[in-house]
Amino acid sequence: MSDVESGRHRAAPRSRHRIAKAFGYGILALTLAIGLFGVYTYRMLNDNIHTINVDKQLGADRPEEVDVEGPKEPMNVLVMGSDTRDGEGNAIDQHTGGGYGLSDTTILMHLSADREFAYGVSLPRDAMVQRPTCFKEDGTEIPGGFAMWNAAFSLGGPACTIRQFEQLSGIRVDHFVVVDFNGFRDMVNAIDGVEICLPEDVNDPVGNIYLKAGTRKVKGQEALDYVRVRHNISSNGDIGRMKRQQEFIAAMANKVMSMGVLGRPDRLLKFLTAATKSLTLDHKLNSPLKIADIGSQFSGIGLDNIKFITVPWDFYEPDPNRLVWAEDANALWKKVKFDKPLSKRLSSEVVSAARRPGSTASADPDAGSSESPSAEETESSESPSLSPDDADREATAAANGLCA
Repeated sequence: MSDVESGRHRAAPRSRHRIAKAFGYGILALTLAIGLFGVYTYRMLNDNIHTINVDKQLGADRPEEVDVEGPKEPMNVLVMGSDTRDGEGNAIDQHTGGGYGLSDTTILMHLSADREFAYGVSLPRDAMVQRPTCFKEDGTEIPGGFAMWNAAFSLGGPACTIRQFEQLSGIRVDHFVVVDFNGFRDMVNAIDGVEICLPEDVNDPVGNIYLKAGTRKVKGQEALDYVRVRHNISSNGDIGRMKRQQEFIAAMANKVMSMGVLGRPDRLLKFLTAATKSLTLDHKLNSPLKIADIGSQFSGIGLDNIKFITVPWDFYEPDPNRLVWAEDANALWKKVKFDKPLSKRLSSEVVSAARRPGSTASADPDAGSSESPSAEETESSESPSLSPDDADREATAAANGLCA
């Protein structure tokens, strides 16, 4: 995934895309693994876990936590995908490794205080934002500036990305997870591949990626190529790639939670080994039990109560290949900060891990809360339709390089 080459956003529909992703369900299997494999497995997985403490790098001006009703505290977890170019087979798009690498995937997961609902918010890497001053491990300042979202990760790693999100949204992050894409490939192999559907052949000479059309199972390098590809597959650059990544991980989560993995101790152990080796977490998540506890809190509410969207966006006028957060993003951050369910306005095209590749999920008219929309929501111009017809769904799928 290139950090700077331009995408083709012009052909994307003007309506805001709602992007779905299943999160955390592979990690839930840690709980089962401890019971199935005992102390040996626990120690092995514990040794695989890599944690870092970035508290000092986050600065003293972090957002304050807000008191909300509920038996527990709400939880915000920032998930970042690290697509490093270091190592054999990782240098694609004529870019090499160095520094912290690249991060083309960022998702905020919010879990409610009453543990009744959760939602994930995807943050496009192409969005132009005002990056705050960040700090290196030794305290050296990293100057801020107006740049693409993912520049923060390449300059200052997860700490700078967290600080950028907190300063722009006013929301305090409780935990973070960085997923290495090279380890992600091993996770796919451990469960014997994941099913995808491509509407037509992919011929990407930039990334040297070639994929055949149709529905089939992919694993190994082909699976990694699929989640990385951004050329000659969709008409909307990174928006389409982000959508395909979400769909892929949803299908992956479905398989992990099926008996095909949970009923096979050999596959489960391989998956957990690959997963723990590919994660970097905050220092508070320094054991398999703590990770499994967070996963169990997400699983306890059920897949139907987990929604996934993207931050509302508009095109960046000076460069239509870049984006900016729309004004509606402020309404979304208020929902997160005060632990409120998503309104109907902010939720559409919800896709769960139960969806099979090649089938388009229609928007759920009951998605989101039943509360009346606020004044700031009703005053905004055209809201996306909550009941798109088949033609709209097919057009959206084609724009994203997905089967309808």
